[in-house]
Amino acid sequence: AHHNQAQRHRMNAGIIVDSEMLTLRFKNGRRLGKVEERFAAQLSPGDTFFFAGVSLEVESLKDMDVVVRAAKKSATIPSYGGLRLPLSTHLATRVQAMLADRAGWGRFPDDVREWLEMQDYRSRLPAPGELLVESFPHSGKHYAAYYTFEGWNANQSLGMLITRRMEDRGLLPGGFVANDYCLAVWGLRPITDPAPLLSPDILTDEFTAWVTESHLLRRAFREVAMISGLIERQHPGTRKTGKQVTFSTDLIYDVLRKYEPDHVLIEAAWADTRARMTDVGRLADLLERSARELVHVTLDRVSPLAVPVMTMIGREAVPQGAVDDELLLEAEGLIAAAMRPDLPVEGD
Repeated sequence: AHHNQAQRHRMNAGIIVDSEMLTLRFKNGRRLGKVEERFAAQLSPGDTFFFAGVSLEVESLKDMDVVVRAAKKSATIPSYGGLRLPLSTHLATRVQAMLADRAGWGRFPDDVREWLEMQDYRSRLPAPGELLVESFPHSGKHYAAYYTFEGWNANQSLGMLITRRMEDRGLLPGGFVANDYCLAVWGLRPITDPAPLLSPDILTDEFTAWVTESHLLRRAFREVAMISGLIERQHPGTRKTGKQVTFSTDLIYDVLRKYEPDHVLIEAAWADTRARMTDVGRLADLLERSARELVHVTLDRVSPLAVPVMTMIGREAVPQGAVDDELLLEAEGLIAAAMRPDLPVEGD
């Protein structure tokens, strides 16, 4: 018996956990498709996102299903982006150094050089070691662009946290969009001072609430349980399905959270969530940097550096089969507004 148990443990402990795919469906059972669990784990009931050109609101996450309904409001998360690698700290540092090295702009194409010169004239360029935040109105909404250079994963997490804090403070957030170097957040009221939105306690208050309400901690616990050998997925000649594993780990997770919240596996799941799933280490560095070197610039319209991230808004809303003329016109309008020379605006 001991030999069989040891064999089963060796087959399961330390295995590489593959990424599961969750089914998107309406309450009536109609299926829309599948999304990676890494994306779905960040969602909480009430969150909205675009999938296949449709704005969807999350009703619940149960087992391997994400139950949604058609949303009447615009999507908070503009698109389902899929799995991607984060921007490395070394690459981010080099990009910022290239932007700050005006003497080296001569090797860039003329369009890029003109783009950087206009950004420097109308606003400023994000210098290494500082956090630049730009505020500007656009299409009846108020936008704030945070040039973090911390990668998509960290920016996505920061967007979740900032919109939560904005909602608590009555700033009426509408949503956010992120790429590797920038996070753009919009709402119905202007952000006159971004510093309170970036205080370090956001990683204790809003972060804890977000992680516990979303599926992130459950996902991390499932991986910890499988790697530790607590859950046996592999058996000689058979293998448990993702749904069976999720049911087992969710049951254990609920019991431990209720009766032993300081259990070593719960603590390991928290550590994994902070370190790997949300890039909380990079977020902490960013918040520390913002406390020292936060530069806020108020503009009358979009800046050249904000155009790429602004063009991502609504990209998934174009119906399938439709041409991209509407998006091209929107991008051209943004570029024309951003590149129009006016008097530069002083930073706060």
